[in-house]
Amino acid sequence: MIDFDKIKLTELPEFKGGTGITRANMFVDDKIKICRMIFHPGDSTAEHLHDTSSEIIFVLSGRAKCTLDGEVEILSAGQCHYCPKGHTHSITCEGEFPLTVFAIIPEQ
Repeated sequence: MIDFDKIKLTELPEFKGGTGITRANMFVDDKIKICRMIFHPGDSTAEHLHDTSSEIIFVLSGRAKCTLDGEVEILSAGQCHYCPKGHTHSITCEGEFPLTVFAIIPEQ
């Protein structure tokens, strides 16, 4: 069991070259990263390449603008963004409320 409420909240300024401070509770081992991440309005990651992993991002609350290879997707709670290995993506918190996501990044 992974209890994110018992995992230290880490602040990641300008995470992946983005803006603001991403906050995350992260479970990490040599095969996978599983994270609960919080972005405040305007916070983002820059577009970045997943060359050794894919990433699955499930929106728990808020609104996200994701790009996948430059194509824009707008997601809200209950929707999922998938970035396959070998592709680029980014995420931005859209709107006036924080964005909370659950991210799974398996090494491949």
